[in-house]
This record gives sequence, structure tokens and C-alpha cells, in this order.
Amino acid sequence: MSSQTSASTQIPVDDATRPSLIRAIGRWSLTAGVINAVIGSGIFGLPSAVANLVGAWSPLAVLIAGCSIFIVILCFAEVGSRFEDAGGPYLYAREVFGPAVAFQIGWLQIWTRLLSGAAALNILVSYLGLLVPEVGTPMGRTLTMTASVALVTGINIIGVRNAAWTVNLFTIAKLTPLALLILLGMFHLRSEVIATQVVAKSNWSEAILLLVFAYGGFESAVIAASETRNPKGDTAFALITAMATVTLVYVFVQSAVIGILPNAAATTTPIASALRQILGSAGAKIGSIAVIISVYGWLTGFALMTPRILFSMAERGEMPSFLASIHYRFRTPHAAIALNSAVVLALSLYSSFAQSATFGAIARLCVFASTCLALILLRTHSREPAPFQLPYGRVIAVIGVAFCAWLLITRTFTQMGMLLAIIATGVAIYIVKTNHPHAR
Repeated sequence: MSSQTSASTQIPVDDATRPSLIRAIGRWSLTAGVINAVIGSGIFGLPSAVANLVGAWSPLAVLIAGCSIFIVILCFAEVGSRFEDAGGPYLYAREVFGPAVAFQIGWLQIWTRLLSGAAALNILVSYLGLLVPEVGTPMGRTLTMTASVALVTGINIIGVRNAAWTVNLFTIAKLTPLALLILLGMFHLRSEVIATQVVAKSNWSEAILLLVFAYGGFESAVIAASETRNPKGDTAFALITAMATVTLVYVFVQSAVIGILPNAAATTTPIASALRQILGSAGAKIGSIAVIISVYGWLTGFALMTPRILFSMAERGEMPSFLASIHYRFRTPHAAIALNSAVVLALSLYSSFAQSATFGAIARLCVFASTCLALILLRTHSREPAPFQLPYGRVIAVIGVAFCAWLLITRTFTQMGMLLAIIATGVAIYIVKTNHPHAR
């Protein structure tokens, strides 16, 4: 099985004049896209939650979780370096496991991203409501969500080049307040404050599980390979560089929070509260604005990457064909972008952050495990080595699969029931679509 014989090369072209996607995303834009996809709203709330689980040892928990998820990232780096087409983990699964399994991976990716997008929109409205109280009303919430989705949709339909630059801008903007907290915080750390970070009983497993959710999202950045200038050469670099950066940021932010903010577990806004300790009320406003910038930047990347899953699946006859259409002027998958935005808006309006976020973390584990398994099978059957060759790749992939399996078996019965229900729905859709006379 070789990347040279990927399923995308077997797609019949019905219209020779059909426009193609533009390869406009460079190495550093892709790296920024990974950082933006991972650093969303979670970093502005998780420091308190982790401190509540392991207290003063929380920076170590952040580091352990980062190293653990890095195993999965290395597998993505090798597998991703073999492909040039849109789809990410969906495409990898199609090449290795065939269309049936690939559809399920794509289906889970879609729901993971849509639910994550709904969670992010709810966070955006909650924090914006602190600065503009009218946003907190039912009408204000609806109008704010609608306007936010409309703006990111327009940016992405107009052109991937514009979207890539917008993601770069938001990535820089969201890192600025975190860098401010880290730099100022290092001069305000107090041992007596760290001593207040006590817990009755440490719960390391729950802390690691929570932090794995915070490190998620990197898999979305490899979806738009069809619009990346050199995906085989840049994917591994972008993943490894970005996630090393994210891990360092998370560790330093966690250290700053527990060293500045007494009883950090008691607040739900740790970044804003820590900045208040240093800069007063202005610091709290900076923290609130940082959340808004971070989440909106994440939404921009979400609207760039997620529709490419729909586009990739539609090209292969697994989704309605109109989702594979490309705008003749802007050269973007406009139909997939528009549908993606409409669904995430509906989910956002009728759900809460907690409801949307819970399943997103669980479904993502299945996607991670499938890519780790893909590395093993591609090495076994491919005639050519990957452009990025991971030392001891098979061993690392096995560890990655085991890690994902461990996290899945720790889920509750209700959570696993939700996962199985989504998978069952995907199976039904796949059977209907593939047996329809016009499926392809």
C-alpha cells in the first residue's frame, strides 16, 4: 500500500474545467494554524481545574500530559508527511483501512469539530458578556453568535490566503497576553502563594485526562493539505514545532497562576484573576479580552479546516456532491464552509459549553488511535518510506494506541453510549449512501 496510490488519485473528474484549490498555506502559516487550533478557550480556565486536582504539582501534570500526547503527535507527523490531499485522519484511514472505516473517522472528526466549535461559541459569548452585558441576554446571545459565525464564514469563503493570514494574526494576538502573564509572573512568584495550592487528595489520572483535552485540536491543522504549499515537507515540522511551543506555554502559564494567585482552584477565570493580582483591574480586562481574541481566533481556524473534511468526503461520494463544489472566483469549498457554519451555529444556540465539549474529547481519541494504527500498517505495506521517518515508529505507535485505549475505558457508561450512538448513526448513513444508485 503506497501513498502514491492514494484513493484521491482514483477520483473521476466530471468537469475538466473545474477549478482547483490554491496551495497558499506555507510552513509557518501551518505551524501557526496548529498553535491556533490547540490554544483556544481551554487555557483560560484549565489552570484552576488542574490546580484543584493536583495542587502545587499541577505544572508537572501539564508537562506529563504534553509528553503523553506528543507520542500521538509524532505518529501524525510521519503519517501526515505521506499525503498531499485534503482530509487529514480521514484520508489516512481511507488509504489504510478502506472507505467504510474512513467514513467513520471522518464522521467522528466532523462531530468532534462541530461540537468543539459550539463549545467555543458559548465561551465567546460568556466572556464577551462580562464586557458588554447586553450580549448576555437571549437576543444578544443569538445575534452575537450569528454575527461571529457570519464573519468567519465570509473570511474563509473569500479565500484561503486571507484565512491563513487571519489565523496568523489571531495566533499572535492570543499568545501576547499569555506571554505577558508568563514574563510578569516570573517576577511575582511567591512561595507562600504556592503553599495555598493544597488539595485533600491528588487525582493525577483525572488531571492528565483533562489536560489531554486541552492539548487536542492539532489534528485539524493537517486537514487542509490540498491548500498547503509543501504538505509532505511541512506537516511534521509544523506539528512538532507547534506542540513543543504549546507545551512550554502551558507549563509556564500553569506555574505563573499557582505562584501568583492564592487558592487558584477557587476561581473560574484564572488568567484574568492572575493578571489582576499583577496589574489590578486593567489586568482583569486584559484577561477577558484575551479569552475573546483566543476563542475567535480558534473559530477562524475552525472555519478554515473543518469544511475540508466535508469537501474531502464529498469528493469520494460519501457526502452530498454539492459539498465538493469549489467557488469559481475565490477557489474555496464554499458550500462545505457554509454548511459547516450553519450546523455549528445551530448547535451553539441550543447547547451549553459543557454539553458540547464532553463528546468532543471522547470522539477525538478514536481519531488519534486510527492514525497511530495507520502508521504501523503504512510501514508494513508501503513501498516507499515516509518523507518524515519516526525512529522506533511502530513501538511509538503501539504506545499511542494503548494511551488512547486507556483514556477511552475510563469514560462513563453514558459517555460511551453517546459515542456508540454517533458511530451507529454514521454506519446507517454510510450504508444508505453507498447503496444509493447515485452515490458516486
